[in-house]
Amino acid sequence: MIATRLHPDKQAAAQAIAREIADLIEIRSKSGKPTVLGLATGSTPLPLYGELIRLHREEKLSFRAVITFNLDEYEGLGPTHPQSYRSFMEENLFRHLDIPKANIHIPDGLTSDAAKHCADYEAAIHAAGGIDLQLLGIGRTGHIGFNEPPSAADSRTRRVHLDELTRRDNSAFFGDLAQVPHGALTMGVATILEARRVELIAFGEAKADIVRRAMKETPSAGCPATWLQQHPRCTFHLDAAAAKAL
Repeated sequence: MIATRLHPDKQAAAQAIAREIADLIEIRSKSGKPTVLGLATGSTPLPLYGELIRLHREEKLSFRAVITFNLDEYEGLGPTHPQSYRSFMEENLFRHLDIPKANIHIPDGLTSDAAKHCADYEAAIHAAGGIDLQLLGIGRTGHIGFNEPPSAADSRTRRVHLDELTRRDNSAFFGDLAQVPHGALTMGVATILEARRVELIAFGEAKADIVRRAMKETPSAGCPATWLQQHPRCTFHLDAAAAKAL
C-alpha cells in the first residue's frame, strides 16, 4: 500500500524529507552503522538536495557515514559530460557535503561490459547492507529510475532502452532531442523494492494522471511505478495539483 503526504509546495516537501533523512542518519550513527541512501536525479529532487546542503552547513549534519547509490546513468556519457548524472550529482549535492568520494556510487555510462558492471552494482548495494531510504521521481511513462514499461517486478540493475516520451521530456536539459541518449543503466524494480523505505516526489498537474495510475491500477510491467504498491513502506509526496486525480 502506498501512503500519501500532501505538501503546500516543493520547499515544504524538501524540508520534510530532508528532516527524515537527517533523523535516519542520526539514528544509524548512534548505533555505529552507515546510512545507505538511494538517490535520484532531475529537477524534482533539487529542492531536497538544497535543503540537505543547508542542514550540513547550518546544522552541522555530517555525511561522512553515508553511502549513496544513484538510480541510473545515461549510456555513453562520461562523468565530466555536463548532462551526465554524475556531473549533476557533483554539482548539486556531493561537492557541498563532507561525504567521502569512496562512498558515492553511480553507474558508469561508459562501461564496456554493462552486464558485469550492473551485476557488480547490485553486489555493492548488498555489501553495503542494502538501501535504507530510496528517493524516487516518476516519469510520465510510469518509469521509476529508468525502468520503462514493460519492466517486471523481478528486474535487476541492467541496460535499458529509453522510451521516446522520456527522451522528449529530458530533451530540455540537452537542448536538442538528437543529443539525448537512447539507452541508460538503471537499478531494477526489484532493487528499488528491496529498499527499506521509499520516498517518491511528484509535483504539478502534469504528474496527476501517472500518480493516479501508479496508486490505483493493478500492479503490472506496463506501468512500473505500480509495483510500488507492493512495498511495505512507500510514501508519495505530492502537492494538490499532482494529487488532483486521486
